[in-house]
Amino acid sequence: MPAKSIHRPEYQELLSLLREIREKSGLQQADLAAALGRPQSYISNVERGSRRMDLLQLREYCMACGQDLVPFVKKFEKSITDGRL
Repeated sequence: MPAKSIHRPEYQELLSLLREIREKSGLQQADLAAALGRPQSYISNVERGSRRMDLLQLREYCMACGQDLVPFVKKFEKSITDGRL
């Protein structure tokens, strides 16, 4: 049986990119949480991998960081296909 996606290196790369766009946008976890109308623990849980997001939540996260979803996904795809893992 294949490993659950949360245990795959690609998932860790996704989490890394999420932290990266938040940090590059100059937002602390609390700032991003406030922009999303969520508690700071939500952002912490997402970035640690203990909370998963659906596509709409991922889009909201990206937009709150000033990043469009499509370029974010392209960057993710490039990072996992270029052997960055």
